[in-house]
Amino acid sequence: MAATTEHDPDNAESALSEYTVRTIDVKRNYKMGGEIIHALKGVTISVNRGEYISIMGPSGSGKSTLFNMIGGLDKPSEGKVYIDEVDIAQLDSYELAWMRCHKIGYIFQTFNLMPVQTALENVMLPMIFAGMNTAEAQDKAAEILKRVELGHRLMNRPAEMSGGQQQRVAIARAFANDPSIILADEPTGNLDLHTGQLIIELLHDLNKEKGVTIITATHDHKMLAISDRIIWIRDGRVDRIQNREDLKIEVGTIQGAGGEQMH
Repeated sequence: MAATTEHDPDNAESALSEYTVRTIDVKRNYKMGGEIIHALKGVTISVNRGEYISIMGPSGSGKSTLFNMIGGLDKPSEGKVYIDEVDIAQLDSYELAWMRCHKIGYIFQTFNLMPVQTALENVMLPMIFAGMNTAEAQDKAAEILKRVELGHRLMNRPAEMSGGQQQRVAIARAFANDPSIILADEPTGNLDLHTGQLIIELLHDLNKEKGVTIITATHDHKMLAISDRIIWIRDGRVDRIQNREDLKIEVGTIQGAGGEQMH
């Protein structure tokens, strides 16, 4: 299904079953000294359930700001963000924390693992926060770590693992509470090309197996090959939304359906 770039109130009922994420005319302004920075200038997108979406754009384009809006890490100055048809701006701090814990899994470029905890303990942490008992959390965490091929690293701390292994722990942690959405912020940004490719393939496999929606903010063009759609952000706006099959990917360039080239 193609992305919508305008909100149609008449289709609100159908959106309930179709979309995991919707944003409607989202704007985000920041004060910097005496100047107002318009990071987002009215972004409207819809993300279907189970899709793999890549948000791409140059540095300063607003893609990270949009990513933070979708994840409930920041609130829009204007507009609406819906997760499973809930307007997250209307949630109180407890409700927002519940949503982040149960609905969304986060994967960060810098891994954000607890350095004093083992891989097993890092993956258990969100389950414990969600109320699961320790024994169940331990069993489930071990199974997820085995799925990401880290069954032999359960008792290792982050400093005892490579960057790729740490990112796999972070992915396992993101899937801990069976979220409906995974948000991955530059998940290959700190990895070498080979390890980055392995992480991309792992995310793709988990997307297909679990049916979870994955939204990634990325500069990595290798991500395009597994994305269902690509949302290009430029100057705080949606520049275009393209289906994977409409892109012709060649070494060094990406060519859109209209013939334009993007380096």
